[in-house]
Order: sequence, then structure tokens, then C-alpha cells
Amino acid sequence: MASPKAFHINTPFLESIDMSKRAGTNVYLKMESSQPSGSFKIRGIGHLCQKVAGPESKGVVCSSGGNAGMATAYVARKLNIPATIIVPSSSPELIREKLKDQGATVRVVGMVWDDANDEALRLTQTDGLTYVPPFDHPLLWQGHASIVREIKASLPSKPGAVVLSVGGGGLLCGVVEGMKEVGWGSVPIICMETEGADCFNAAVKAGKIVTLPDITSEAKCLGSKTVCSQAFEYIKEGNMNIISELVTDQQALQAVETFLGECYTRHHCCQMEHSRIVLNVQYISIQYSALFDV
Repeated sequence: MASPKAFHINTPFLESIDMSKRAGTNVYLKMESSQPSGSFKIRGIGHLCQKVAGPESKGVVCSSGGNAGMATAYVARKLNIPATIIVPSSSPELIREKLKDQGATVRVVGMVWDDANDEALRLTQTDGLTYVPPFDHPLLWQGHASIVREIKASLPSKPGAVVLSVGGGGLLCGVVEGMKEVGWGSVPIICMETEGADCFNAAVKAGKIVTLPDITSEAKCLGSKTVCSQAFEYIKEGNMNIISELVTDQQALQAVETFLGECYTRHHCCQMEHSRIVLNVQYISIQYSALFDV
């Protein structure tokens, strides 16, 4: 039996002149902002929903500050099943309206993603909805790994490094799995977080998974207070060269301003970005519209 058609697309892979000049090496962009739902999240969530949310499903529920919810709502609409998206109160009204435009029921619970996630898990018990985790599930990682396969098909040789953002760790897990699959296990992965939304960096420093007391970054919906366990397991295993780094909110916003012009030129109309994945070839950047990572 043929596999069902994926919901994501093979996104453009473009050279960035500005980034190349600044980095002193060739930088390429994997334009994940071109996905139907606006981010890479549709890769993993589309794959997961095809596996666990059949026609008999009562509906799906996802806890998300933005991108995961958008992907879930889009996929649910295509599958013709109901979607309930639980967002924290820190999610902008614009995001809530966009979720509703996709046909989703939107509920606001708590201040941060972790609060919304507790409610989503409750609804799986009380209403029989299928839970769509925003970052912590092997099926998500399998779907996200398709990014790496597409990039490999576009490159003459392996990249020199990968730089990606970490919210809850789902993208990191997918990229690691993809890099193992294509034989890029020796390529360093540089994981970027903003101070105050740094659950992965905190775990790396502590040598164990820790829970942040709160999300204090200005990007309140950017990440989880606790990184997914598999992301930390990759550090413990020591088979991949994974490097954790932090930037301030101000540095993140300055990066947005610096490259917003190029983003506009590429897309003609541009959604605001918070972060980018960079793969070096000597650098490649997988760029996605990341108003929020979860």
C-alpha cells in the first residue's frame, strides 16, 4: 500500500549573501517559513497525525503557543477532523485568530506552555481527544528528519556544522535522527536558546534534566520549562557533537532586524522571525517563521 501523501512540502534551499558575508563562508537557507502552516512543525505533526488520528478520531488536541498549533489545525482541517488548540495567555491575539481561521477551537489556559499542556492532557482523558505533542514524540522526530534528507539531496558534501534553535527539543531530535540517517553523525550541532527560555542549556550545565522556575524571556511562548528527555539523552550518549549556546533577547531581536530585509526580498511579504536553524556548508541556514517554537 502506498504511503499517504505528506502534508509538508520540500522547501526552497537558497544561498544567503548577507549571512555568508558575515560568517566568512557560504551560508544557505532552508526556507521552512514556506511550509503551508508557516514552520517546520508540519513535518512532524503531519506525520504523527497520519499515524494516530484516523477518520474515527473524535479530534486532536495540541498545546501550543503558535507554530505547533498552526500545524495541528492545518492537518486536522485536511483530515476533516476537529482540532482543539490550548494556548497560554501570553499568546498574541493574532495567533489565536489565525488558529481559528484554520477551523480550530481555541482555549486559553495558564500563563506559559506547561500550563496549557496540562489542560491538553486532561482533555485526552475527559473528552477522548487524540493528543498531539508539540515536540516530545518519536513520530514527530521522524517527520522532522525529512529536513536533513532534503538538504543532503541538495549538497555535494556534508556541512561543517548545524545551528538550530531549541524550544522543547523536538527540532533538535529530528535533526539528530536525520543526520544519523544520512551519515552526518560527525557534524557539530550548535543549539541556540534565549536566556530565560533555556531549558536545554540548563540541563546541559546541571548534567541532568531540570525544570526552569519560569519562562522569563520576552518570548514567553518560545519554549518549555523542561526539555524533552530524548534531547538530553543525546548529550549523555556522547555520539553526536552537540553544543549549547545562549543569546539575550536583545541579540535575538537584533538578528531579526539584521536579516529581515533579506527575508522580505526572498518572500516579498515576510512573517516576523524569532530564530533560524543554520547548517554550515560551510554554513546552511534552515530558516523558519518562528513566532513561537511550541
